Amino acid sequence: MSHAPLVLVDGSSYLYRAFHALPPLTTSKGLPTGAVKGVLNMLKSLRKQYPDSPFAVVFDAKGGTFRDELFAEYKANRPSMPDELRVQIEPLHASVRALGLPLLCVDNVEADDVIGTLARRCAASGRDVVISTGDKDMAQLVCPHVTLVNTMTGSVYDIEGVRTKFGVGPELIIDYLALMGDKVDNIPGVPGVGEKTALGLLVGVGGGLDVLYANLDKVAELPIRGAKTLAAKLAEHREMAYLSYQLATIKLDVELNLEIDQLYPGAPDNAALLELYRELEFRSWVDEVQRQAPKASAAPMPSGGLFDAAPEVDGEEPPIAPSATANYQTILEQAHFDAWLDKLRNAELIAFDTKIAGADPQQAALVGLSFAVSAHEAAYLPLGHSYMGVPQQLDRDQVLAALKPLLEDPRKIKLGQLAKDDINVLARYGVQVDGVAFDSMLESYVLDSTATRHDMDNLALKYLEQRPTALEDIAGKGVKQLSFDQIALEQAGPYAAEEADLTLRLHHTLWGKLQAIPSLAKVLTEIEMPLVPVLARIERQGALVDAKLLGEHSRELGDKLVALEREAFAIAGEEFNLGSPKQLGVILYEKLGHPVISKTAKGQASTAEAVLAELAEQDFPLPKVLMQYRSLSKLKSTYTDRLPEQINPRTGRIHTSYHQAVAATGRLSSTDPNLQNIPIRTAEGRRIRQAFVAPPGYQLLSADYSQIELRIMAHLAKDEGLLDAFRNDRDVHRATAAEVFGVALDEVSHDQRRSAKAINFGLIYGMSAFGLAKQIGVDRKQSQAYIDRYFARYPGVLAYMERTREQAAQQGFVETLFGRRLHLPEINAKNPALRKGAERTAINAPMQGTAADIMKRAMVAVDSWLSASGLDAKVILQVHDELIIEVREDLIDQVREQVRPLMSGAAQLDVPLLVEVGVGANWDEAH
Repeated sequence: MSHAPLVLVDGSSYLYRAFHALPPLTTSKGLPTGAVKGVLNMLKSLRKQYPDSPFAVVFDAKGGTFRDELFAEYKANRPSMPDELRVQIEPLHASVRALGLPLLCVDNVEADDVIGTLARRCAASGRDVVISTGDKDMAQLVCPHVTLVNTMTGSVYDIEGVRTKFGVGPELIIDYLALMGDKVDNIPGVPGVGEKTALGLLVGVGGGLDVLYANLDKVAELPIRGAKTLAAKLAEHREMAYLSYQLATIKLDVELNLEIDQLYPGAPDNAALLELYRELEFRSWVDEVQRQAPKASAAPMPSGGLFDAAPEVDGEEPPIAPSATANYQTILEQAHFDAWLDKLRNAELIAFDTKIAGADPQQAALVGLSFAVSAHEAAYLPLGHSYMGVPQQLDRDQVLAALKPLLEDPRKIKLGQLAKDDINVLARYGVQVDGVAFDSMLESYVLDSTATRHDMDNLALKYLEQRPTALEDIAGKGVKQLSFDQIALEQAGPYAAEEADLTLRLHHTLWGKLQAIPSLAKVLTEIEMPLVPVLARIERQGALVDAKLLGEHSRELGDKLVALEREAFAIAGEEFNLGSPKQLGVILYEKLGHPVISKTAKGQASTAEAVLAELAEQDFPLPKVLMQYRSLSKLKSTYTDRLPEQINPRTGRIHTSYHQAVAATGRLSSTDPNLQNIPIRTAEGRRIRQAFVAPPGYQLLSADYSQIELRIMAHLAKDEGLLDAFRNDRDVHRATAAEVFGVALDEVSHDQRRSAKAINFGLIYGMSAFGLAKQIGVDRKQSQAYIDRYFARYPGVLAYMERTREQAAQQGFVETLFGRRLHLPEINAKNPALRKGAERTAINAPMQGTAADIMKRAMVAVDSWLSASGLDAKVILQVHDELIIEVREDLIDQVREQVRPLMSGAAQLDVPLLVEVGVGANWDEAH
């Protein structure tokens, strides 16, 4: 007699995945619901696929397990569960039960072990089992009767599938994990053995750990990188390898007092579901239950699974509808191109996109372009695909020459998704794109910077209810992923055309929403879009870096790190691994007897940086050395070692990438390298800035807004005391010190000014009396007294803060002076910590966001003047409140005289915007 398969759902795995992968959803009361929504969608889909199966949703329960007894550091690296996720567990469990689905949580047992036990018991009786999970550890359970289904990706893994995925069969998965370890669960593995090495060892010796350790003499002959030293390393860490094997092994004999027949779902509890769905504000599901529709009629998800649930739009949760029949074309003939060229010339708006053979728009070759001029109709124009058997493509130079007048015409309105990168790609081919009036990424960002991530996948899902084709689906994943020029045109064409089509359709939806809020439409058209070509030019220009100077600095840092390591050993009285929290904890707390300030989630004494800093403040010598070691080590690995590797071989410069749609407040961020985080308060950090140099015959000019956020606060708060200090060009920190400490201006001490500075900036960022006390070295009572005196002297600031909290709670967002909005979904949260955090953000965001808007306006003004003037001067960097301009030496005075008023005039405040200008041969000298 055949039976429907047992379906086992790894609920804990999907809870985390839904939380991190889906855009955040919250109710009107501030309760997070995104993870609940995602998991329930997945469960409904699975039930539709297996309507007659026994079914169990398994979650991790409270309490330690046998693995914690084996290895105290097991899962120690995992951060504590975010509060926003923790509050979703109870409603999720309640919803699962109300749906009639069996839910299992076994105390002191991980979900993996419950699933493993049930799967083995069922398989032993000859019944099939389907395990729904995204956890690779589960691959060890696969056998003739057990199959894994990754509901997130739609992947199905039987025995052959596991072998294809991992390179070894299910019987060697535990050995594989034991050798390479698992950072997520803190399974140590063998140091230096990664996926490739682990696979090479197991395949090379033809067996698992036992076979491997019986044949260590053969390891040196294996075709593995570093094979000659591997045997010694394996021998040294044999005990750790076998411990890792135990930790990675899923138990198959957990005592479970239930039978498989007890796992058939029951009827849903509609009354409970109604109450839950109303509380969670899942309105379409409320309607569904009220209509008493059968459970199986819930709208199924297309293949892809868990993450096919569209986030709420305007309070509703519409199902994902398939796109209309699309007309996507691939252009290979001249006549076809000519026809599309006519379409582009006659179009009111052109959506366009470039495809490159790599990820770096500053270096990768152009492979093709895609265009759309009307919804559901788009074309891909391949120009550089180079795989074996590729059809003849049109000549790239001739095509670009034909497109150049169109793309460079400022009157021909264009649209992109992250158009800055497309502009940079085409600039390398002599096409200076102009007329880019819209960018769907920026439209989404301006509409609501916190509602979703602003990439194509999330935007199409949220606003068009469509899941785009994933690049991984046509190019593969990981190290084996094909570059775009290697993808067959049969797949590349529809993929690229779809992106142009979605970009156009997103614009029609998003621009309509923005036009309904005129202030946001102005932020897009007057701030963000004019900045796009400016950032593109800055990225293309790049910054000159002295690699030799960085190399010398790196060697010196290496020597200092060695010296600090020796100093740490001397203090500890023994050698130890400075990077090992476990070894460091033994030294600090057991050997040296330092006080335990805080503990990890596992109850271990913490060695986190904040803890070391507090111990260092108490004059313990080893924490001081460790803080220095960590600081210098980070500088070396992040900057002095890495920056020379990031120099573009074509230009000899470093080209950072600026991001407009990341920081919620509107500030720019940068990556590859991240220039925002180079420290400037230490000599070692400033030395890194010294490596950013001007070429011969040029100098660097630094133009930096002085105390811009404090000046904005004075403007917003309308406080006469602060306004007077700034209007009369007084030292605002000294003025605050005089008010708070009750002394004359000329009697303010250095320490009093330092404390006043901490108060001025601390209040902007919502610092508590406790935090201020810690920063300036007084007790909490004294700190609170300082804050009270500050508000008594500057009552306008307190009134502004109270007014802003009230407005944020009422309308759910705050605004900058220019109308940019920052939405605060947790401003009315029941959780006090979430609500207080949102209130702090509400107070700070108008200042930080206004500062960001002012800087962006200044960048556009400076770039426009430089472009119009034709002077030999170019902006090369923007960091925080500072612009760096590379200027020919004889033009320094002319540029300085013009840049200062351009930047100070970027906004009209009740106090002057002060711009400090410096000049030097390198960034540090100029600043």
